[in-house]
Amino acid sequence: MLFIKSLATVPVLAQLNDVAAGGMPNLLGRLLAVIIYSLVGVVVLGACFWIMKKMMPFSLTKEIEEDQNTALAIIMGSVIIGMSIIIAAAIL
Repeated sequence: MLFIKSLATVPVLAQLNDVAAGGMPNLLGRLLAVIIYSLVGVVVLGACFWIMKKMMPFSLTKEIEEDQNTALAIIMGSVIIGMSIIIAAAIL
């Protein structure tokens, strides 16, 4: 019994406990917030990628796909990862 009480301190299990006690709107509100923040994050990340693509003095697609420019692909990948970390920190 002590083990079950200690599991209620884990946030996810505590929310499930709230659902069992009739706290469904709280859980649904949080799920809706997660979905909205995720969509906003994806849109902001896409906008950042589009801005980076427009700032380049050359065709990003041509350089990566046709010319096999691995260095540029690594740089763009690191830009995407960096922006994702910044967006995630801003959302939290």
